[in-house]
Amino acid sequence: MNDKDLDPRGLISEAYRMEDVTEADCRVIFLDWVMGARDRRIGPPEIARLLELHAESAPDHPMTKVLREGMTSISVAPGRKGGSRARR
Repeated sequence: MNDKDLDPRGLISEAYRMEDVTEADCRVIFLDWVMGARDRRIGPPEIARLLELHAESAPDHPMTKVLREGMTSISVAPGRKGGSRARR
């Protein structure tokens, strides 16, 4: 996956350019970025690449903190467990 495909709408990049952005704002932006990734997998490798692209130039930015937290807290959704098979 190239860098443009990683952040196709530029949400994360734009967050780093915003002045006076808060950690709460960055959490909302991060969630929007994850939710918008329905056609691709998002996990620690993708977040690590975003950190490589942005964190060195902005180590104290709230988005850097959110991405670092995302590295440890994001998980792959489990498979579907509903329906009649789950009740057997």
